[in-house]
Amino acid sequence: MSVPPEPAYLESEATLDAFLAGFHDGTFPIAQWTHGAHVVMAVGVLWRHAVPHALTVAREAIRHYNERQGGRNTATSGYHETLTRLWLGAIAGFLATVPADCGRVEAARLAWYAFAGQRALFKEWYSYDLVSSVAARAAWCAPDRRRHLVEVIQVD
Repeated sequence: MSVPPEPAYLESEATLDAFLAGFHDGTFPIAQWTHGAHVVMAVGVLWRHAVPHALTVAREAIRHYNERQGGRNTATSGYHETLTRLWLGAIAGFLATVPADCGRVEAARLAWYAFAGQRALFKEWYSYDLVSSVAARAAWCAPDRRRHLVEVIQVD
Protein backbone atom coordinates (compact mmCIF):
# COMPACT_ATOMS: atom_id res chain seq x y z
CA MET A 1 0.00 0.00 0.00
CA SER A 2 1.46 3.30 -1.09
CA VAL A 3 0.21 6.55 0.43
CA PRO A 4 0.40 9.53 -1.91
CA PRO A 5 1.74 12.89 -0.71
CA GLU A 6 -0.62 14.71 1.66
CA PRO A 7 -2.84 17.09 -0.31
CA ALA A 8 -2.78 20.85 0.29
CA TYR A 9 -6.44 20.84 1.33
CA LEU A 10 -5.42 19.18 4.61
CA GLU A 11 -3.19 22.10 5.65
CA SER A 12 -5.79 24.04 7.67
CA GLU A 13 -9.46 24.60 8.41
CA ALA A 14 -9.54 27.16 5.60
CA THR A 15 -8.05 24.81 2.99
CA LEU A 16 -10.34 21.99 4.10
CA ASP A 17 -13.35 24.30 3.92
CA ALA A 18 -12.31 25.41 0.41
CA PHE A 19 -11.94 21.78 -0.69
CA LEU A 20 -15.35 20.81 0.70
CA ALA A 21 -17.00 23.89 -0.83
CA GLY A 22 -15.42 23.07 -4.20
CA PHE A 23 -16.66 19.52 -3.97
CA HIS A 24 -20.19 20.53 -2.99
CA ASP A 25 -20.48 23.20 -5.68
CA GLY A 26 -18.84 20.96 -8.28
CA THR A 27 -15.79 23.12 -8.97
CA PHE A 28 -13.08 21.02 -7.33
CA PRO A 29 -10.78 19.92 -10.20
CA ILE A 30 -11.65 16.44 -11.43
CA ALA A 31 -7.95 15.67 -11.91
CA GLN A 32 -7.55 15.96 -8.12
CA TRP A 33 -10.69 13.91 -7.32
CA THR A 34 -8.74 10.91 -6.05
CA HIS A 35 -9.66 8.15 -3.65
CA GLY A 36 -8.03 10.22 -0.91
CA ALA A 37 -10.27 13.15 -1.81
CA HIS A 38 -13.27 10.84 -1.48
CA VAL A 39 -12.06 9.85 1.99
CA VAL A 40 -11.70 13.47 3.11
CA MET A 41 -15.10 14.32 1.63
CA ALA A 42 -16.60 11.50 3.69
CA VAL A 43 -14.98 12.91 6.83
CA GLY A 44 -16.40 16.35 6.00
CA VAL A 45 -19.90 14.98 5.49
CA LEU A 46 -19.78 12.76 8.59
CA TRP A 47 -18.37 15.60 10.70
CA ARG A 48 -21.45 17.73 9.94
CA HIS A 49 -24.18 15.14 9.55
CA ALA A 50 -25.21 12.21 11.68
CA VAL A 51 -25.47 8.77 10.19
CA PRO A 52 -27.75 7.97 8.34
CA HIS A 53 -28.38 11.52 7.09
CA ALA A 54 -24.74 11.62 5.97
CA LEU A 55 -25.55 9.01 3.32
CA THR A 56 -28.28 11.18 1.82
CA VAL A 57 -25.96 14.20 1.80
CA ALA A 58 -23.04 12.26 0.30
CA ARG A 59 -25.24 10.56 -2.30
CA GLU A 60 -26.68 13.86 -3.55
CA ALA A 61 -23.32 15.66 -3.41
CA ILE A 62 -21.45 12.96 -5.35
CA ARG A 63 -24.12 12.86 -8.06
CA HIS A 64 -24.07 16.66 -8.30
CA TYR A 65 -20.28 16.75 -8.44
CA ASN A 66 -20.20 14.12 -11.19
CA GLU A 67 -22.66 16.10 -13.30
CA ARG A 68 -20.90 19.43 -12.73
CA GLN A 69 -17.68 17.83 -13.92
CA GLY A 70 -19.33 16.64 -17.13
CA GLY A 71 -19.97 13.07 -16.00
CA ARG A 72 -23.21 11.18 -15.90
CA ASN A 73 -24.79 9.07 -13.21
CA THR A 74 -26.07 6.08 -15.13
CA ALA A 75 -26.55 2.37 -14.62
CA THR A 76 -22.90 1.85 -15.58
CA SER A 77 -21.05 5.01 -14.55
CA GLY A 78 -20.94 7.73 -11.93
CA TYR A 79 -22.43 7.31 -8.49
CA HIS A 80 -22.04 3.85 -6.90
CA GLU A 81 -24.40 3.12 -3.97
CA THR A 82 -22.70 0.01 -2.59
CA LEU A 83 -19.21 1.55 -2.55
CA THR A 84 -20.51 4.80 -1.10
CA ARG A 85 -22.19 2.97 1.78
CA LEU A 86 -19.16 0.77 2.35
CA TRP A 87 -16.78 3.73 2.52
CA LEU A 88 -19.06 5.94 4.59
CA GLY A 89 -19.43 3.06 7.02
CA ALA A 90 -15.68 2.51 7.16
CA ILE A 91 -14.98 6.21 7.70
CA ALA A 92 -17.75 6.52 10.32
CA GLY A 93 -16.29 3.54 12.16
CA PHE A 94 -12.82 5.05 11.93
CA LEU A 95 -13.99 8.46 13.21
CA ALA A 96 -15.52 6.73 16.23
CA THR A 97 -11.98 5.70 17.21
CA VAL A 98 -10.30 9.11 17.06
CA PRO A 99 -9.78 10.96 20.36
CA ALA A 100 -12.73 13.09 21.46
CA ASP A 101 -10.61 16.26 21.38
CA CYS A 102 -9.46 15.63 17.81
CA GLY A 103 -10.39 18.47 15.50
CA ARG A 104 -11.88 18.12 12.04
CA VAL A 105 -8.65 18.72 10.11
CA GLU A 106 -6.70 16.29 12.26
CA ALA A 107 -9.48 13.68 11.92
CA ALA A 108 -9.43 14.20 8.14
CA ARG A 109 -5.63 13.76 8.10
CA LEU A 110 -5.84 10.59 10.18
CA ALA A 111 -8.53 9.13 7.91
CA TRP A 112 -6.58 10.16 4.82
CA TYR A 113 -3.43 8.42 6.09
CA ALA A 114 -5.43 5.35 7.04
CA PHE A 115 -7.37 5.00 3.78
CA ALA A 116 -5.96 7.12 0.92
CA GLY A 117 -3.68 4.29 -0.18
CA GLN A 118 -6.36 1.62 0.18
CA ARG A 119 -8.56 2.27 -2.83
CA ALA A 120 -8.99 -1.47 -3.41
CA LEU A 121 -9.89 -2.33 0.19
CA PHE A 122 -13.43 -3.17 -0.95
CA LYS A 123 -12.03 -6.27 -2.70
CA GLU A 124 -11.79 -7.96 0.70
CA TRP A 125 -15.59 -8.08 0.72
CA TYR A 126 -16.65 -7.86 -2.93
CA SER A 127 -15.81 -9.81 -6.04
CA TYR A 128 -15.25 -7.88 -9.24
CA ASP A 129 -18.44 -9.33 -10.70
CA LEU A 130 -20.61 -8.06 -7.88
CA VAL A 131 -19.05 -4.64 -7.34
CA SER A 132 -19.04 -3.91 -11.08
CA SER A 133 -22.68 -4.90 -11.49
CA VAL A 134 -25.51 -2.54 -12.33
CA ALA A 135 -27.28 -3.80 -9.19
CA ALA A 136 -24.42 -2.78 -6.87
CA ARG A 137 -24.16 0.63 -8.48
CA ALA A 138 -27.89 1.26 -8.08
CA ALA A 139 -28.55 -0.15 -4.61
CA TRP A 140 -26.79 -1.60 -1.59
CA CYS A 141 -25.59 -5.16 -2.16
CA ALA A 142 -24.32 -7.34 0.65
CA PRO A 143 -20.73 -8.56 0.28
CA ASP A 144 -20.14 -11.86 -1.48
CA ARG A 145 -16.68 -12.62 -0.09
CA ARG A 146 -16.77 -11.97 3.64
CA ARG A 147 -19.76 -11.74 5.85
CA HIS A 148 -18.08 -9.71 8.58
CA LEU A 149 -17.98 -6.20 7.26
CA VAL A 150 -16.96 -2.85 8.60
CA GLU A 151 -20.07 -1.14 9.83
CA VAL A 152 -22.03 -0.21 6.75
CA ILE A 153 -24.64 2.47 6.66
CA GLN A 154 -28.00 0.77 6.32
CA VAL A 155 -30.75 3.17 5.34
CA ASP A 156 -33.86 2.19 3.48
